[in-house]
Amino acid sequence: MFDLGNGTYLVQTVDFITPVVDDPYLFGRISANNSISDVYAMGGRPVTALSVFMLNCAMEKAMIQAMMQGAADECAKAGAALCGGHTIADNEIKLGFSVTGVIEDKRFYRNYGLRDGDALIYTKKLGIGLVTTALKAGMATEEHIRSVTETMLISNGNASKLLRSFDVSACTDVTGFGIAGHGYEMANGSGKTITFDSGCFTYQDGAKEYASQFIIPAGAYGTMDFVKDICGFQTSPDNSHMLYFDPQTSGGLLIGVSEKDAEKMVQALRSEGYPCAAVVGTASEKTDKSVIFI
Repeated sequence: MFDLGNGTYLVQTVDFITPVVDDPYLFGRISANNSISDVYAMGGRPVTALSVFMLNCAMEKAMIQAMMQGAADECAKAGAALCGGHTIADNEIKLGFSVTGVIEDKRFYRNYGLRDGDALIYTKKLGIGLVTTALKAGMATEEHIRSVTETMLISNGNASKLLRSFDVSACTDVTGFGIAGHGYEMANGSGKTITFDSGCFTYQDGAKEYASQFIIPAGAYGTMDFVKDICGFQTSPDNSHMLYFDPQTSGGLLIGVSEKDAEKMVQALRSEGYPCAAVVGTASEKTDKSVIFI
């Protein structure tokens, strides 16, 4: 974030992903949505985007066009101009965007700043990585693929606009490090402990089933290994605990808000297109664990 003066801030971010769906047009949309989300988490309005595209030169031209058309359509929907980018040859496809946004009312949000007693709201279903991993393995059902695609295509734009209407202390989007990793980042930066109630989350259709079959993304194990000493949780024979560490492509917003505003914010989020929004945890005085799942 860069202060331009007069209460205006420039916010910039960059992210890219490997394909998470088979349809190139939908992949382009999801990749753009995923990249733009960081600007929304800071309370910004996306303005421009530059593509970061690693492509296999053996790809068909129509596939490349479909990916970029999907991305351009999603950027346009967000009000951001896709105005250039950079490509490089790579055996594995990767597509992402460097996104520039603006904040014009002095009000920006960091991924820290929680206060004792704050509620934590999450806006989407968990389990995206488990389902997309099953898709890559050829084991996901069409119903589960359709559901996870719908989740990844939900923009965080409307949720971002609501931040200013409530007593919000912190906000981040949950992506590659899962709810545990991004929760740790928020809790540690705030000097607090977050206690998550696992029963309050909504889970992606099929996610628990695939976890029980050990169809688990490598990133989930990496995050678990990184935070295991400061994260309180119980392992389960059905691997359901891996949902805490599951990487989320185009995940939802994790929002810290005062307890008095929490339920009102949940209702507002649900009315704006986030039916799974719920209070999923609370912030409290720091203990030996930064994040606890009960």
